[in-house]
Amino acid sequence: MPENPVDVVISGAGPNGLLLAAELALAGIRPLVLDQLSEPSTEPKANGLVGQVIRLLDLRGLYHEFGGAAGAPTPIPAYMFSGMPVSFDPVADNPMHGMVMPQPRLVRLLEKHVRGLGVAIRWGHEVIGLDRDDSGATVTVTGPDGTYTLRTRYLVGADGGKSLIRKSVGIGFPGHTSDTVNRMGHVWLPDQLRTADGGVDIPGFGRLPFGHNRLERGGFVFAELEPGRPLIATMEFDAGAPDETPMTFDELRVSLRRVLGVDLPIEPPRGAGPHALRRVQGQNTRQADRYRDGNVILLGDAAHVHSAMGGPGLNLGLQDTINLGWKLAAQVNGWAPADLLDTYQTERYPVGERVMMQSIAQTALMAPGPEVTALRALFGELLHLPEAARYFAHLLAGSDVRYDTGDTHPLAGRLVPELTLTDGRRVAELLHGARPVLLDLTGGRCADAAYGWRDRVDTVVGTCADAPADALLIRPDGYVVWVADDTADTRGPGNALARWFGTALLD
Repeated sequence: MPENPVDVVISGAGPNGLLLAAELALAGIRPLVLDQLSEPSTEPKANGLVGQVIRLLDLRGLYHEFGGAAGAPTPIPAYMFSGMPVSFDPVADNPMHGMVMPQPRLVRLLEKHVRGLGVAIRWGHEVIGLDRDDSGATVTVTGPDGTYTLRTRYLVGADGGKSLIRKSVGIGFPGHTSDTVNRMGHVWLPDQLRTADGGVDIPGFGRLPFGHNRLERGGFVFAELEPGRPLIATMEFDAGAPDETPMTFDELRVSLRRVLGVDLPIEPPRGAGPHALRRVQGQNTRQADRYRDGNVILLGDAAHVHSAMGGPGLNLGLQDTINLGWKLAAQVNGWAPADLLDTYQTERYPVGERVMMQSIAQTALMAPGPEVTALRALFGELLHLPEAARYFAHLLAGSDVRYDTGDTHPLAGRLVPELTLTDGRRVAELLHGARPVLLDLTGGRCADAAYGWRDRVDTVVGTCADAPADALLIRPDGYVVWVADDTADTRGPGNALARWFGTALLD
């Protein structure tokens, strides 16, 4: 006998599944989150958040809650592309932000946030099958007390790169598998080998900086994000036949010797784990051929997988999540325009394609050989050009794709600029509740424009010293869909309100 129907079931309690649950809860929906693990994973995966996602977390009040400094997030001055430094000093509109955040800690913080919003999470409950019809899906789940079924209007697969949900509904996962093998692990390293700038001084070889390094025999990564727990990794090409045996610490030593040409005096990590020790043979770069099939929606690694180089995974997945959350909530709550949920695919799929492209490019630039050495030298020169620095800042931040919002103003289709009203409120604070906002910066001339949508759109009146326009209509995910100024459409925001937020109230 199925349990009482649930509006949304989310399979997967990783960062994306949990954040989606929070977005739905802010809209008054109580999804049910299921995960096959008995508790949040402690496996070391991503080591931080980088890109435009930092600003999106700020829009929900999570940036400071997760340890960000007071005030608005500050862009980072530089980053890396395939181990080559990129300075963003010449980029006036630098969108790149960063925050060190081991993924297990991020999951714990999101779990606390989600539970505080009243969402139920069932650890140790795995989706093992589903049947669909026009009105929803019946999900078969196995848990500690046996097997049961759930009825839901929408099923979200946030269940990883090997997603059962994706496979069950026949969504293709085309892409490319590189002929590489990556080995990584936490290690113990003598103190005298650490450098003041966060790198490592290798006896018989020399100094290598923090992060990814391309060498003539392969790639080498050094990152000590937690004191006493450096993570070391290698990337080797022409990997050959897959090795199905468990990864060992000695295997990491031997790989290091091949890549560096010398022995690195490392020992197994000390202290409490968990410690990373893994081999990734054949790096997949794949994207689902569609993110939605009727009442089944894909999210995170279920929709796309790629190299971890540059850390784009959480940036891409969490931005997908905030894009999807308010749209799915609008659908469940009954006021969504007919094609609103389709825009999850049309807006986010191109962003995923951009990540696939730059991810494969970074891997290609790590390959050994004199041809790649010459290409990197040329590439490094290009990265010093101001135009190139701006291009890569927006590419890596995930802000180089402009949404089609139906408004031609330069601000439309972009994330709302960082603004502070005269009364001290930041625009990010206006979006903590995940509701659309009509921001009237004239002091009141546009305040009545959204009256017919007052049940779902907030109107905020204020002034701003550096106001970029007279008024902005902002979606819950922070994207501007209509702008009023001397050059803008003078007909008002009615068309944009209807396009994005449905039919107005009758009175």
